[in-house]
Amino acid sequence: MAKGGTGIELYRAVKYIRLSYTDDRTVESDSVGNQRRMIDDFIAKHPEIEAVAEKVDDGYSGVLFDRPAFQEMMEMIRRGEVNCIIVKDLSRLGREYIETGRYMRRVFPAYGVRFIAINDHVDTAHEEADDLAVSVKNIMNEAYARDISVKTRSALEAKRRNGDFVGAFSVYGYVKTGEQHKKLTVDPYAAGVVREIFRRRLDGFSAQNIAEELNREGVLSPLAYRRNQGIPYAAGGYCDRADCKWSATTVIRILQDETYTGTLAQGRQSTPHFKLKHPEKKPPSEWTRVENAHEAIVSTQDFELVQRIREIDTRTPPGRDSVFIFSGVLICGSCGGRMTRKVRKYKDREYVYYFCPTGKKHGCTSPAMVKESDLTGCVTESLKAHIQNVVSLDGLLSTVSQERINRELVQEYNGQIANCEAQLTEIAAYKARLYENLVNGCLTKEEYLGLKRQYSDEYDALQAAVTGWQEKITAVLENRSERSRWIDQFRQFAGMEKLDRRAVVQLIRSIRILGKHEIEITFNYADEYQKALAISEQMMKRRAG
Repeated sequence: MAKGGTGIELYRAVKYIRLSYTDDRTVESDSVGNQRRMIDDFIAKHPEIEAVAEKVDDGYSGVLFDRPAFQEMMEMIRRGEVNCIIVKDLSRLGREYIETGRYMRRVFPAYGVRFIAINDHVDTAHEEADDLAVSVKNIMNEAYARDISVKTRSALEAKRRNGDFVGAFSVYGYVKTGEQHKKLTVDPYAAGVVREIFRRRLDGFSAQNIAEELNREGVLSPLAYRRNQGIPYAAGGYCDRADCKWSATTVIRILQDETYTGTLAQGRQSTPHFKLKHPEKKPPSEWTRVENAHEAIVSTQDFELVQRIREIDTRTPPGRDSVFIFSGVLICGSCGGRMTRKVRKYKDREYVYYFCPTGKKHGCTSPAMVKESDLTGCVTESLKAHIQNVVSLDGLLSTVSQERINRELVQEYNGQIANCEAQLTEIAAYKARLYENLVNGCLTKEEYLGLKRQYSDEYDALQAAVTGWQEKITAVLENRSERSRWIDQFRQFAGMEKLDRRAVVQLIRSIRILGKHEIEITFNYADEYQKALAISEQMMKRRAG
């Protein structure tokens, strides 16, 4: 410690100032300027203290100690550049009483640092800082931090449930408007780009191809667009390339964002405790979802269709910008594998056909080949006929409420769940007796392990089935299966003459090749169609009776 010309020991002090993001910034007593003035006034009255540095953490919680300015201050202490810390009060140092106490009782004394908290009358050069009063103040500061955390979480959750946008930055395609910037409003230019991305994906183009085309057309990427327009943005948001160009990753993120349907899905992550900084992801069932929270950019139907496209195999073939018309939906009726498209040339003509690559060596007994032209014609006629049936059925059922159909569907699905759960109970009982049979010598070790593995596989398959039926019930209860929606899916193709990729992925679940001239088509919304058909048959029987 240096001595001045008057023989007084001089302290080289750092002024530490902290303002939390939860502090009321309209209160002058907590402002950065007021904290600075208070510390300067204190130093002016103490000639033995010389301010050599000032460190400010603006917008950082006092619960955690990895604040940048605080760490810079600690580095100065380690290098011996300062030996005194001055704060407005103990809460500015920290609001976590154990860690705050550790710094005051162990860290600062170990480096010979004098600690001063002006409002709390704490000065380690004249008195012990670990007395009862200081401990109580630290505990009260932590209790305050806990209370603020609870209130902040509750306030944010209330805003989410009200459909208010609580994110720091708006989603690409929207801007924040309204009181306190709580609402999302469509940005016409960016929204047009989003619609074009969805349109191209529905037309069969890959995410990589879409990104390349947008770059070729000179369309600014989300990050570049925000910079150009002076719109706030997150560091690295919607961008994984150093040159801020469009990439497949950026396109995929947009295609998976439900916000574009007008639905706000927020609260996807949280910290389990107010003392923990790193957030944890929450399961979708715990998200806060509010439909029609803002204007939609894409329809729910198009969004759901894009998600379905993700589920099937749609790898773009070499040399092409988009996938083939039957990609991902054509299945071998023998082994269940995906069919492969093949092109052969003979005398200046091309012949296109599909075959199963599994082969007879691996147990597949599928027919040799199916011509693409024959398959296209058959699927087109079958699809047109089914569309006509659906439209006619809708007219017949115009007097039947969708609630009745939904009620019967839920009853049927609950029956399936009950059946699966009964099997699960049986398997659990079998597994419980396995070990007993091993001990009694009824089973060898190999038999025991084989049966245990078999029962485990059956158990997992049944649990997956239960989850599937439960998801179907959820879809019905949320009216995702209402007649006006699923029938409209077919009605929009009523005048179809030529089969295209969009009609295939939107209306067909799978096409199984059973023979050269025999196929089995599973249409989307098959359960709804069968239930509606059964009700129509009941109506006709009652009328005939």
